[in-house]
Amino acid sequence: MLDAGMADHINMERLHAVIRGDVQGVGFRYFVLRKAHQLGLRGWVRNNDDGTVELVAEGARQDLEQLKRAVGEGPRMARVDRVDTRWQSATGNLDGFDLAG
Repeated sequence: MLDAGMADHINMERLHAVIRGDVQGVGFRYFVLRKAHQLGLRGWVRNNDDGTVELVAEGARQDLEQLKRAVGEGPRMARVDRVDTRWQSATGNLDGFDLAG
């Protein structure tokens, strides 16, 4: 029998995305943070040294797809050139959604 913590992530997925373009210094991480909170996702978002923004999010596939669409557009001041994504099974080891690094 699974405990509640393990059962939480059985039907969940994990989205790992790296967003390329003019995505730093334009409020992109806070845009992702707000959207992830609205969707009830768990994970993190951070700026990378190479000018990209990276995120890991876990939740229901439909909610992750909404987040993926949102980061493809970005906030008003950003320019998104490309979003590289990788889908995996959720690990269930993330709490809330926050800024990392």
